[in-house]
Amino acid sequence: MKRLIVLATAMLVLVAAGVWFFFFRSDAPPPVSLQGAVGTTLPGGTATTPGAGVVDGAWVIDAGSDSFVGYRIGERLASIGVQDAVGRTSQVTGTLQIEGTRVAAVSMEADLSTLESDSSQRDGRLRSAGLETNSFPTAAFELTSPIELGDIPAEGTPLSASASGDFTLHGVTRPVEVPLEAQLSDGAIVVVGSLQVTLTDYDIAAPTGFSVLSIDEVGTMEFQLFFTHE
Repeated sequence: MKRLIVLATAMLVLVAAGVWFFFFRSDAPPPVSLQGAVGTTLPGGTATTPGAGVVDGAWVIDAGSDSFVGYRIGERLASIGVQDAVGRTSQVTGTLQIEGTRVAAVSMEADLSTLESDSSQRDGRLRSAGLETNSFPTAAFELTSPIELGDIPAEGTPLSASASGDFTLHGVTRPVEVPLEAQLSDGAIVVVGSLQVTLTDYDIAAPTGFSVLSIDEVGTMEFQLFFTHE
């Protein structure tokens, strides 16, 4: 009898674990990383490689690449617990201008109305609550101070920098410092980074509901961008 009870308990644990894995596990992608981005190949024929060592001039986000802008924030769900909610959009445009050993200008825009996560219910909710993308569809960044690189970027050499600029979200524009990593790889400039965003700084009220008990007060804006030479 005792053995039967032990076996039954073990089976219940396995069933519970299976239910959790197939129905409640988070499918959120991992945070952005330069190593992961560099491993992504641009579609054939989209990259234009300038002459060896030539990086001066205008660069534009490659429309056919795996570029994206998105959010990552902790949420507490009824009967499930805490998990990361992650939404991303590939509808991002932008340019950067390199002059010698500095990045002189950066301008970017993302269409947040096209954000997608692993939950269509969450995506629909953000159109009228939280980010309210029906009313505030555009997020933008504009560099306000040149980024000094120190050396002319070399193929395959990663670098870290901080970009000072104006970040617009939910109709509010604030000055920010965005830490980022970049690398010249196969004719493209690969840039990844993230920014901690306090919701109240951008007049964002965290959406809650029957299944969503609470949302963290601080989230992350993250991006992965592939620039090719114009």
